[in-house]
Amino acid sequence: MSSNAALRVQKHRLALRGAGLRPIQIWVPDTKAPGFFEECRRQSALVATADQADKELMSFLDDSLADLDEA
Repeated sequence: MSSNAALRVQKHRLALRGAGLRPIQIWVPDTKAPGFFEECRRQSALVATADQADKELMSFLDDSLADLDEA
């Protein structure tokens, strides 16, 4: 990285810190990993099955939708 770019980055980070922010590191799943999409499908199917069996959730969602229609 050129010194000019490094100075811009440093200035930007200092401005963010001055605004009360701090950097963090977040680890996320690797979308390019083998099996990623299959695992997404598997977990989505589990959630969908659980949601369909949850009558209270469906009632809550129906009531929420009705509230939105009235607004």
